[in-house]
Amino acid sequence: MDMYRIIEKPLVTEKGTGMLADGNWVVFRVHPEANKIQIREAVQKIFDVKVLHVNTQVVGGKRKRFGKSMGQSKTWKKAMVQLKEGEKIEIFEGV
Repeated sequence: MDMYRIIEKPLVTEKGTGMLADGNWVVFRVHPEANKIQIREAVQKIFDVKVLHVNTQVVGGKRKRFGKSMGQSKTWKKAMVQLKEGEKIEIFEGV
């Protein structure tokens, strides 16, 4: 799998910025079929940083009403990546 398809987008939330300040963790939305090893390699090559830990979580889709019928948003995967002390990713610096 192409490393630029593994990482879909960064997730900038209040909880994510707290994790960045406390333990140098950054959060990404990743491809649902990507495993921790692929995520680690993609982050290290794309952002030129050293990754210590990778935690993943599958976020279930939410049920939504569309008029009379019910629908559901897609299930997606989130990856929390801990960077080595002193390492930074420029996307999260303005947060």
